[in-house]
Amino acid sequence: MPKYLIERDIPGAGALTPEQLQGISQKSCGVLSGMGPKIQWLESYVTDDKVYCVYIASDEATVRSHAEQGGFPANKISQILTMIDPTTAES
Repeated sequence: MPKYLIERDIPGAGALTPEQLQGISQKSCGVLSGMGPKIQWLESYVTDDKVYCVYIASDEATVRSHAEQGGFPANKISQILTMIDPTTAES
């Protein structure tokens, strides 16, 4: 299945408490549970005013559906085409 990077504009995201982040995570997992195996949350990165999430999903519409059901913004959804890291430089 394709992998997606979701950019979520959440002002003050970096100041969210551990309890608030836990609540957001629980909400996301609850929605995912109801959606079945066509979508999986891998990880998220929290910055000052944004959250970047990596999901595996059957298509972009499924990612959007998760965001809508959870009440999360999905300001930009990009399909990840490939990944590189320092080992890419090795021959």
